[in-house]
Amino acid sequence: MTAAALDPLIHEQARLRIVATLATLPEGDALSCTRLQDMLELTPGNLITHLRKLEDAGYLTSEKTGNGTASRTSIGLTGRGRAALETYRAALRGLLGGL
Repeated sequence: MTAAALDPLIHEQARLRIVATLATLPEGDALSCTRLQDMLELTPGNLITHLRKLEDAGYLTSEKTGNGTASRTSIGLTGRGRAALETYRAALRGLLGGL
């Protein structure tokens, strides 16, 4: 196993933390964007940038409800995102297996 097998999209620290946090939820559950931001201590702009990249890859879903000050955005991990994280974990285990 080589470092090249690690998914560069997930390998970035903030995105790995996002995906790992969402993976702890039961499949189909989601966190509010605000809660995720608080848990990971990311700035709103930084979080949104990483969420967009993960959503563009099909790893996340987002759902906005309400409008104005009553709006809420929920973020969830897709099946594709869970599979990508598992592949990443296996590649990392393989890479570190000889230590």
